[in-house]
Amino acid sequence: MADLSVEIYDTTLRDGAQQEGMNLSVSDKLAIAALLDELGVGVIEGGWPGAVPKDTEFFGLVAKELSFANATFAAFGMTRRADTSAGSDPQVRALLDSEAPIITLVAKSDLRHAEKALRVTGDQNLAMIEETVAFLVGEGRRVILDAEHFFDGYRYDPEYAVKALLAAEAGGASTLVLCDTNGGMLPDDVTRIVTEVAARVSAPLGMHAHNDSGCAVANSMAAVAAGATHVQGCVNGYGERTGNADLIAVAANLEIKRGARALAPGALREATRIAHAISEITNIAPFARQPYVGASAFAHKAGLHASAIKVDPDLYQHTQPELVGNDMRMLVSEMAGRASVELKGKELGFDLAGQSELLGRVTERLKNAEAAGYTFDAADASFEL
Repeated sequence: MADLSVEIYDTTLRDGAQQEGMNLSVSDKLAIAALLDELGVGVIEGGWPGAVPKDTEFFGLVAKELSFANATFAAFGMTRRADTSAGSDPQVRALLDSEAPIITLVAKSDLRHAEKALRVTGDQNLAMIEETVAFLVGEGRRVILDAEHFFDGYRYDPEYAVKALLAAEAGGASTLVLCDTNGGMLPDDVTRIVTEVAARVSAPLGMHAHNDSGCAVANSMAAVAAGATHVQGCVNGYGERTGNADLIAVAANLEIKRGARALAPGALREATRIAHAISEITNIAPFARQPYVGASAFAHKAGLHASAIKVDPDLYQHTQPELVGNDMRMLVSEMAGRASVELKGKELGFDLAGQSELLGRVTERLKNAEAAGYTFDAADASFEL
């Protein structure tokens, strides 16, 4: 995958904002958008103009308030209603009024949803997709199709699910995004279905994964391995229910593990700082065990690990923390050995190398204190004293 380029599409401001307990003001959204551009994502989905008043206001301010070095903005919305034309549908007009150069249309690709949720026939739904895409493309917009419930729809009626993609392709959609809206797919399901779909459509494929089965990042990686070149997700894994694919983990996996181009050059080194800055804006505490950027992502507690890390940090780390702007940390506890104490001392500014007797005394005192009920793994200042 060394020559692979994957478009990273962030939906924190829309899908991420649907997380329980998250409430973003317009100024919050503008601040997060600026940070996402620093992160080097390719597309930032700003929200749903015409449906959410704050999102309409946000799009009215974007061009005035922000200047981007890396990202392009997208507006999110639905296909036209069944009883009107695309050009006269107020929701479609609101997408154009947002002046976003990219428009992402969510469309039903599961026949059951078309018939039961929209109360239209399968053919009517296909016409709604093709005509709305064609209208927006004719207005000079790049159109991305989010095929909602695609994987569930494909398992129910694969022919109809593919017809929905082909309708968007006929209208001129640039990218066809397969959405695991309910989050129930496993990586082998994703691999099989993306491979089959790639053989039947011409437009580039994308992946939009939810984390209900704990597989959003893995499913995103599986989709890329099967041919997808566009991945959607949210910073810090935000999103409704159990969240969306953590876009930072996806981008880091693509760049570090697969050698692909995902973010702007060098931007991955800012990932930890940006993830934590966005956490502060959302008022949601950072998850310490978050892959790559969490405070515990490169924290080591076991004495056996410390002994090996003293020789070569790569022996107990899957990658170098500085690649994502994080730091390795040594934790001292009753599990610590002399190597843990030596490395922790170095972290705190004390050179204990070669001082075997002193290391032994400090280690013994540490273990005795822990046995008496004290804890030091989250109390660096106490250990330093």
